[in-house]
Amino acid sequence: MPFKVLASDPLDAAAVKAMRDAGLTVDEKTSLTPDALLREIGAYDAIIVRSATKVKAEVIDAGTRLKLIVRAGVGLDNVDAQHAKNRGVEVRNTPGASSNSVAELALGHMLSLARHIGRGTASMKAGKWEKKALEGVEISGKTLGIIGIGRIGQALAQKARALGMDVICYDAFVQACPVPGVARLVSFEELLAASDFISLHIPFDAARGATLGEAELSRTKKGVRIVNCARGGVVDEAALCRAMQSGQVAGAALDVFGAEPPAPGAPIVAAENVSLTPHIGAATAEAQERVGDEAARIVIEFAKTAGK
Repeated sequence: MPFKVLASDPLDAAAVKAMRDAGLTVDEKTSLTPDALLREIGAYDAIIVRSATKVKAEVIDAGTRLKLIVRAGVGLDNVDAQHAKNRGVEVRNTPGASSNSVAELALGHMLSLARHIGRGTASMKAGKWEKKALEGVEISGKTLGIIGIGRIGQALAQKARALGMDVICYDAFVQACPVPGVARLVSFEELLAASDFISLHIPFDAARGATLGEAELSRTKKGVRIVNCARGGVVDEAALCRAMQSGQVAGAALDVFGAEPPAPGAPIVAAENVSLTPHIGAATAEAQERVGDEAARIVIEFAKTAGK
């Protein structure tokens, strides 16, 4: 019986071709409803998802021949990894493939905040000429604090350092800075107090809640700018809005939100001093090619092993 793969979210065409060339049967069904997925999953040995498809416990239970779940991306928010493990189903992701794209977006948001690029675009489209109101700051010579110094954090640190920023970092799971000479590892409290910009690159832990909430934002350097291209929830959006209104936070850039898409009229979207994108951190042609290639290689190697 051939090894059957379901691609339930859009995947790079070259990745699909690579799996088929390796002798695998690949079905691209990218518009399945949750009920349809429950009906279909029983026919497949592996499923590849991006962020749209939710592979929850009931899907895993319905996958009677399911052996592998591949998340073509970094986070596993949409996969019940623990339930899969309990059922003997392997879960893999592609953590390195989109790191540079996310780091570049975070850097772009920092520049947008520093020079009011988003607000300037919106105001000019509205017929305004706010030259005096949009005085900004240079990022050169400023301190960037990175929370989470994994692949994306390291890529951002190198880019920011090249632009003349002093880079400090904090990571709860790191004892020594992985990019010495580029960034300096500090305590969480020191990062809050010293940073002109703070960029988060950590997963969301529901048990902990927001990493930057009311208390943490109150301890930041006055006028700090916050960037979140990580996961919705790591920054308390309501507390962030209040901190921007008080002037404690000068501005915020978000690619991810607690609710996606945010509700119409959400305060964080309505705020003037924000730079916003709709969760596009990995949405570059280069990243999607790398993500697809890595996902395909994972499935092909797994199928070879499973067939032995």
